[in-house]
Amino acid sequence: MYKNEQDRTRALLELLYNVSRELATALDLRTVLQRVLYEAIQNVGGERCSVVVLDDIGKAVDATIVYGSQVHEHTTQQLRDTMERGLAGWVIRNKRGVYVPDTSKDERWLMRPDDTLNKTGVKSAICVPLQAREKLVGVLTLVHTSPNAFNTEQLDLMQAIADQAGIAILNARLYTESQRQARVMTALAEGASSMNVSLRMEDLHKRILIQSIQALQVETAALGMIEEEHVVFRAATGQNAGLILGRKTPLGVGIVGQAARDGRGVVANDLAHEKNFHNEDRFGGIDMRALLVAPIHSQGRVIGVLVAINPVAKSFDPDALLVMAGIGGLAGSAIQNAQLFEKLQAAHQRYRELFEDSIDPMVITDWEGKVLEANRQAVLLSGYTEETLHTLSIDQLHEVNWNKTGMEFETLRENRMCTYESSVSKEDDSHAPIEVHARRIEFEEADAIQWILRDITQRKELDGLRGDLTSMIYHDLRSPLANISSSLDILYTMVPEKERETVLAIIKIAENSTERIQRLVNSLLDVNRLESGQPVVNQKPVEALALIQQAVVDMQPVADGRRQKLESVLPASLPPIWVDEDMARRVLINLVENSSKFTPTEGEIQVGAQHEDSWVHLWVKDTGPGVPPAEQERVFDKFARMRGSNKPGLGIGLAFCRLAVQGHGGNIWIESDSGRGATFHFTFPVAVTE
Repeated sequence: MYKNEQDRTRALLELLYNVSRELATALDLRTVLQRVLYEAIQNVGGERCSVVVLDDIGKAVDATIVYGSQVHEHTTQQLRDTMERGLAGWVIRNKRGVYVPDTSKDERWLMRPDDTLNKTGVKSAICVPLQAREKLVGVLTLVHTSPNAFNTEQLDLMQAIADQAGIAILNARLYTESQRQARVMTALAEGASSMNVSLRMEDLHKRILIQSIQALQVETAALGMIEEEHVVFRAATGQNAGLILGRKTPLGVGIVGQAARDGRGVVANDLAHEKNFHNEDRFGGIDMRALLVAPIHSQGRVIGVLVAINPVAKSFDPDALLVMAGIGGLAGSAIQNAQLFEKLQAAHQRYRELFEDSIDPMVITDWEGKVLEANRQAVLLSGYTEETLHTLSIDQLHEVNWNKTGMEFETLRENRMCTYESSVSKEDDSHAPIEVHARRIEFEEADAIQWILRDITQRKELDGLRGDLTSMIYHDLRSPLANISSSLDILYTMVPEKERETVLAIIKIAENSTERIQRLVNSLLDVNRLESGQPVVNQKPVEALALIQQAVVDMQPVADGRRQKLESVLPASLPPIWVDEDMARRVLINLVENSSKFTPTEGEIQVGAQHEDSWVHLWVKDTGPGVPPAEQERVFDKFARMRGSNKPGLGIGLAFCRLAVQGHGGNIWIESDSGRGATFHFTFPVAVTE
């Protein structure tokens, strides 16, 4: 007992100073908790002391119990019971200390097996809150095995110690949390650094697993990827890792399958009592005591799982799942990048193979025009060796059409392809005609230009032969045809009057055939002239209605011979058109003749026209099989015929029609549905009257 109040105050201050000094020398939470308990027992008395630490939301995060001089581990169930139904829970809820002289008579005391009378019987207890900065950070409980062992002064002393301990426990808890966060961040930073070293999938899997083992300190780690409805383990490391490779676990089955399906991490520290532990989770030959599964996320979906087996410590620490989830997130991004890299590598390899095996000569250049790569066909075409080609620029290899590409390749930079004809300069100073197709590409991860130098020597030779044939037809047939036509006219006048009606039909057939040959010869001549860029020169105002009506009259015998209905749908008047009359007439007749050729017997052909602004819009409509969309441009090419057609023809008529219409500044096109006929539209300019 103290002699007076002054001695009592001095002793209390000395006690608090010693307690404060003792607690201030440690930052580790577990060490601080043990010192608080020892100080309480030593200075207040009692035989058992416990402390529960709370986080910022009032959840118990740690606890320590001291019996005499021995520290004992707590259990999760003990913490839960104490917080929900025990004396500590009452103090936390009311935030004030309490002294219980006889625990058997206070309902706030949670009875335990050692509280029964045949053991230690009733007890006395003091329980006080631990507060710091107006926050509740825990609760401190002191117990004596005898009732009435404490008094109110000891309650005050206990509270004083608690007030000193509160700030030390808060600092230690914050320090522990910061250390834990630092460990997590360090593990994730090391993981990110390690995973980014390589993009090869095999290396990446190894690095992910090594990082997992080092961060969690486990015996074995495995990586499984979701494939269809299973988790397939593609990599493993550690003890007995070979037993895991290739194993499959169905989605939704067992701990691993559920984690993969639900995308949530799972920690099982005691598999012997884990109800969700399934046979599918077992890896034969591995004694599995504890298991942690974390999902691997990529772009918002689960693509696999990381599995850690048997921590070196008895159980996974509280940060294990957080660390593994972080590694899983990093792994997802790294795996996705590796997959994209593999696809890119495969695409580059396929392009390289296509590049080398292409039947066309191909050259890759940079944006300065320097040759970077050339395939085998380019070597064969040019005669240069591959090494020599690498020393050339593209304009040394062929005559570049700068109007098409742009002087600085502006057209190609806009991701537009350009095509033109040129000639390649060979190693022996000879030249060969080529068709050039140039476009922008990515080659070997670099921005580049691809040049296809298609050898068109045979096509040019064929075009030359066709030109010679056309010239021959024109020069060798035109004069005889003119003679035949004149002879028919003379022959008609020589026939006696009474026999003319009979002979007239025969002469008319000869005249029609002669006229068809003349149209073909003139069309061949016009095609060559228009293709060479010569303008239409014999343009004059022509009455559109009269031109159309005469063409219909001229083609009526052809339609009648095939039992087809030929009609015109024309307005009352049309303005005159500015055309070469003979050429415009042949366009109409060619289109009507073409429609008649493809229209079945009893079919219909319609010729129409209308005035539209500065143009007269004409059309020829039939009920034939139609023109497929894929053929609607090609049928206008010279010597082209519609695929699958067995109709006779040279493929000149429609080519002439397009060149003639475009030579007049107009446009020509087809509207057609397969099996429902075709309509050929074209326009001629209206003659301007002063």
